[in-house]
Amino acid sequence: MTHPPVPLGTFPTPLEPAPRLAAALGLGPDDLWVKRDDLTGLGGGGNKIRKLEWTVGAALAEGADTLVTTGAPQSNHARLTAAAGARLGLAVVLVLRGSPGASHSGNLALDGLFGARLAWAGQVDQVGLDATAAEVCARLRAGGARPALIPFGGSGVLGARGYLRCGAELRERLPDLRTTVVALGSGGTMAGLVAALGSETVLGVDVGALADPAAAVAEFAAPLTAKEVVPERLRIRRDQVGAGYATLTGPVRDALRLAARTEGLPLDPVYTGRALAGLRAAVADGTVRPGERTVLLHTGGLPGLFGHPDAVGFAEEGARAFDVAG
Repeated sequence: MTHPPVPLGTFPTPLEPAPRLAAALGLGPDDLWVKRDDLTGLGGGGNKIRKLEWTVGAALAEGADTLVTTGAPQSNHARLTAAAGARLGLAVVLVLRGSPGASHSGNLALDGLFGARLAWAGQVDQVGLDATAAEVCARLRAGGARPALIPFGGSGVLGARGYLRCGAELRERLPDLRTTVVALGSGGTMAGLVAALGSETVLGVDVGALADPAAAVAEFAAPLTAKEVVPERLRIRRDQVGAGYATLTGPVRDALRLAARTEGLPLDPVYTGRALAGLRAAVADGTVRPGERTVLLHTGGLPGLFGHPDAVGFAEEGARAFDVAG
């Protein structure tokens, strides 16, 4: 049974032209638009709000009083789960990879501000993280709480429903849309877009969060559409992962600078920076061509920038000194 979503965000989000960025990429002035899902409202905004409306809606319908989820220390999903809990009067426990003090992410600061409790799982893989989350839920139940486990990244068939709505917003505004470029992490955002727009219209840029992101996207998208979703036919770029999920690569540095200096648009070093780097590479190799309507989905994540030491150092270096004395 699918329970109704709980309203958490402000929709539809803006869809803005980006002519200066388009020109810098080699596209026409009317080719590129930015879907501002960084402006979803709650908790600093971001794409996870659309998913949480569904996953938290189901948790409430089942009588939960505590939300539990997993992620990395800089997890945008964890931050927004904490914000959703604060708005709805629910307790939140975030099960995070790593140990206390090892990270000073901007998202961690907001997690604390929203009142979430943190359970550190140590240096574990996803299986170990899930096992720790299960232990946390068992302890909460033993103490009389009613926890609901929200999946990693909010991604699953249920969470992906949030991006059916986003796909409809895009089709309504841009009926001639050819390509939507989106960062591909846990898979739910791309899955919902694939279900709404078709696999030929969505280009996912892998950020290195999953070993097999195509399988995850197909699994989450298939129940939401009558069309066949084949992992091998999905449009996915895997050339922007670099040395790994948390690393700042040269192409992403360039993308961060380019978006900021052409459109005043801040991106983050893990997700949206990679999405733009992937779009730039796609234009260079002809995957995305001038004259075709293209959307860059801005999934948010700005707080993570301020806790990424390489990204902060790189950004600060861009502030050139002005000689007052002449």
